[in-house]
Amino acid sequence: MKLGKKQEEFARLLPYLLLHAHNLGFQVRIGHVYRCPDCKVGSATSKHKRKLAIDLNLFKGGKFLRGTEDHRELGEYWESIGGRWGGRFNDGNHYEL
Repeated sequence: MKLGKKQEEFARLLPYLLLHAHNLGFQVRIGHVYRCPDCKVGSATSKHKRKLAIDLNLFKGGKFLRGTEDHRELGEYWESIGGRWGGRFNDGNHYEL
């Protein structure tokens, strides 16, 4: 699939991820989405640099949930609809296509 089509698919699936997070009772703050290609943050092959990833910061009752396990249910949902969850590679708040 060409990059533009992948970006469109990511944008189509993203609202489902956010809605599911809210349905699970999380408050969500958006972290990194796009990183410029020459940005020093992250790896050179980061999906953020291709507009195919988002980092979500989850909260419950005002408490920031830092752990990968806090994202497990949401991450597994994301995988079930075709995404790749960063919890599989020690980046629990990372969701990509």
